[in-house]
Amino acid sequence: MLILALDSATSRCSAGVIDDGRLLASRSGAGERNEAAVLPALAQEALAAAEVAPASIGMVAVTVGPGSFTGIRAGLALAHGFAIGAEVPVIGVTVGETIAPALPALGERELWVATDSRRGRAFLEQRPGTASWSVLSCRLDDLPIPDGTVAIAGDAAIEVAARLAARDARVMLTDARRPLPRHVALAALARARGELPPRTAQPLYVDLPEARLPAGARQPVP
Repeated sequence: MLILALDSATSRCSAGVIDDGRLLASRSGAGERNEAAVLPALAQEALAAAEVAPASIGMVAVTVGPGSFTGIRAGLALAHGFAIGAEVPVIGVTVGETIAPALPALGERELWVATDSRRGRAFLEQRPGTASWSVLSCRLDDLPIPDGTVAIAGDAAIEVAARLAARDARVMLTDARRPLPRHVALAALARARGELPPRTAQPLYVDLPEARLPAGARQPVP
């Protein structure tokens, strides 16, 4: 099955076309709070490079967070819009769920995926062993201390690992930084097969958005 994989939850946007686990083509670029314009162009370029017609796509896989409020909404808007036109399902996956396939040999180490949330904070997705993920937002000065050795991934991994090590925590810094299109697709397939817990393809917000609606205004549907 051909899958269009989209990510704009972190500081870079990416789009890729995957066929039965094989990456056919991908494109990436800096979002810089302009994800709504950048991501559709990347998706179009990836489809063209893979020589795949949009009508041939059988599933859209998209990251739902945690990460940039603007980026998450841009990715989901494109995913749902494409899926409606192509009449295919949208499968949402978290940043941590997409990075985990890049790190298959952690043994008993707990995996933490740290995503930069700016202002001296980070989102932490924690997977103790093979259990399901938990997500929290915390200040870099108040990171929890793991009980055992923890493997750190994500775009804030270097900062988080350094701060934990300075507090004598046992950490292993990995080189997995951002979701890759192939891993977004693999995580989506795992969810579709029931290997990951059910999750709707809607935003995973950990912090409240910085923007506020006027008093009495209706909350828009994600």
